[in-house]
Amino acid sequence: MNQIIMVKSNDVKILYKLNDSQAAQSLYQQLPLKVEVENYSHDEKIFYPKKLNVSNTPKANAKTGTLAYYQPWGNVVMFYKNFGMAAGLYELGEVLEGKDNIQKLSGEIKIEVVD
Repeated sequence: MNQIIMVKSNDVKILYKLNDSQAAQSLYQQLPLKVEVENYSHDEKIFYPKKLNVSNTPKANAKTGTLAYYQPWGNVVMFYKNFGMAAGLYELGEVLEGKDNIQKLSGEIKIEVVD
């Protein structure tokens, strides 16, 4: 499966390639989404989709550009700095384009499928 999604806010765009996990598929099926993006810590942007199914989803070893799901809080995480591992952190995919734009996201973002 070659699922590409775009995250955009104003003139900022980021492309991600989703992995073949159940959680990535759960996110993909919710698109398009319009949600508020939030700053969290000093290395990530987060947003809240509907709950994702994490069965058969690999644990994340997050680095710059990793798209992940933090199951305890139910948020998707877009890392703009290296992070590492955490209990309950699952990998959804990796950035293809726009890695330097992740930190610039603010306000309402739109997440959609790229044909």
